[in-house]
Amino acid sequence: MNSEKNIALSVIIVNYNVAFFLEQCLNSIFQSKGIEALEVIVVDNRSSDNSIAMVKQKFPQVKLLTNDRNLGFSKANNQGIKIANGEFIVLLNPDTVVEEQTFEKTLKTFKDDSQIGGVGVKMVDGKGQFLPESKRGLPTPWVAFYKVFGLSALFPRSKQFGKYHLSYLSPDKNHDVDILSGAFMGIRKSILNQIGLLDETFFMYGEDIDLSYRITKAGYKNRYLADTAIIHYKGESTKKSSVNYVFVFYKAMIIFARKHFSQNHAFFFSGLVYLGILVRACLALMRRFVTFYLPPLVSNAISLAGLYALTYPWQMNEIAFPKSAYYWMIPWYWTIWASSNLLGGTYDPPFKTLKVFKSTFFATFVILVVYALLPKTLQFSRLYILFGALWFALWVLFDRLIHYLILRRSNGWNLRRKTRFLIVADAHEFSRIKSMVLEQVTEVAYLHGAYVSSPYVESKADGNVLHETLNFEDYDEIIFSAKDLTAKTIIHWMTTIVQPNMDFKIAQPESDFIIGSNSLEKQGEFYKMNINNLSRPENLRSKRFLDIITCLMLLISSWAIIWFFRNKRKLIANFLEVLRSRKTWVGFFPTAGQYIDPLLPRIKTGVLHPNMNENVTSEELKEKLNLIYARDYSLVQDIKIITASFFLLDGSIKVQK
Repeated sequence: MNSEKNIALSVIIVNYNVAFFLEQCLNSIFQSKGIEALEVIVVDNRSSDNSIAMVKQKFPQVKLLTNDRNLGFSKANNQGIKIANGEFIVLLNPDTVVEEQTFEKTLKTFKDDSQIGGVGVKMVDGKGQFLPESKRGLPTPWVAFYKVFGLSALFPRSKQFGKYHLSYLSPDKNHDVDILSGAFMGIRKSILNQIGLLDETFFMYGEDIDLSYRITKAGYKNRYLADTAIIHYKGESTKKSSVNYVFVFYKAMIIFARKHFSQNHAFFFSGLVYLGILVRACLALMRRFVTFYLPPLVSNAISLAGLYALTYPWQMNEIAFPKSAYYWMIPWYWTIWASSNLLGGTYDPPFKTLKVFKSTFFATFVILVVYALLPKTLQFSRLYILFGALWFALWVLFDRLIHYLILRRSNGWNLRRKTRFLIVADAHEFSRIKSMVLEQVTEVAYLHGAYVSSPYVESKADGNVLHETLNFEDYDEIIFSAKDLTAKTIIHWMTTIVQPNMDFKIAQPESDFIIGSNSLEKQGEFYKMNINNLSRPENLRSKRFLDIITCLMLLISSWAIIWFFRNKRKLIANFLEVLRSRKTWVGFFPTAGQYIDPLLPRIKTGVLHPNMNENVTSEELKEKLNLIYARDYSLVQDIKIITASFFLLDGSIKVQK
């Protein structure tokens, strides 16, 4: 370990519940070259995953600060800066991967020009696409106006309208810029001593804009480096299209304006931004509605309309349907068919035809059983039910086909369905990565290897490159071995392979996960060994369905059974909490501390637990029982637990923590 007095660079990472990304980030940092003295400080903002345990176990050389609450980005970074010993500081996001020479080139930039106060680098996302926030201009009122109302996006090459992201400047050349990104921001420690630390008024956004501006006001320059790059997996802490993001981000801009602009300019800027918030929030809501809600609403409306259209052949033959059929029986048929398909996982990717027919057949069987019990006056046609079931199933198939052919949605009916993988690794890592993929991905078309020592991979002065004869159109996803390939090589491939639907992931050495992020709208995606059964969407829906059914049963029979419970008030409270989706009837054992296994889905607090027959006090046993419950989960299992412990639904016996 280098003496703290000789530290050249201190890297500060603020972490919050992204353990897998943090591990990948730290692995890339400690592969850095050209740095004789490097100090890494991780400030954890009360993560509930295994971040703290992972850092302590795998990276004992890291200085770890743990907070008892989420202090925000600025305060946590300031904590790290105060104990940093480096001459230079780099603020780094945990959802990043740095090239081996990134820190070396950052230090060289500082040392070559004493007027440079801040350094940023080229950033690409998980698809290898350049992130425009790598370099930005000062958000003056007019620049903000162009950004908020979309003029900067319409005219990116204009020096007038493209100032926010400096989009008229080449991302492949070094430039002096106004604003650097807080995802990677190098700063001289001496300048921080001069201008002050990050402004803690900013909780999550805007602090990088404020700090960059204060650096330039002090007479120094901010430098954007294009000759080194990092991966920044956007979307890990917030979804960029969400209304919450719009409010938080633009309010941060208002804080910046009130701090640095004159009163008149700040007033104009604030009014402009508030108008922008309204516009952007409306656009975000409209986009979410059009993207997520409108397609299923239209599809369901067509499905229901088709059931009414099926009545015309009977009407043409002068066979009258009872009014009850139009008013409530047909809608109820549709509801049963739709609910059965929803609970059966029909709409979950990857789409499978068999799920449609199984779910529709089951629902039809239920409808026919109930139909047989109805009065004769309501039994208008069994044949209609069969034709209705056929129409429902065929429409679902056609709708999924439309999603795939026209909208290119991943949950549509992909006629090929199976994923084609290419793994770039040596022979040993290829076998290990292949095992992880096959354990997690059921729909694998084929899985090929481009071995580092094979003719497909050539060694060049700047690292390994893929052979020109390899046809990337044959693959949907490329998985890189971080053990066998440098980060520079991986980033080079990601940015040069031009395939719009290509996904990339990275397998970390001596870790049982493969990580990536294919969209700004989604959080990171990963394949993980021994993942649990409870995390499947259809099981989570079934669990919620059982909660509601149990609540309805309790409500119907409450007049008779409530007298058998010890704590009647608590029973009613639990009933209301479960009905409002704040609790679930069966959940995990509560464990001491804040640790939550990252493999376990985030379900609500349970009234009951997997083993109510014994008083389990061992933390190790609780965690083991939780994993077994999640791994072997089934709806029948929950029913058995509720049945066996029915009179404990009032919480009269608590599991000790």
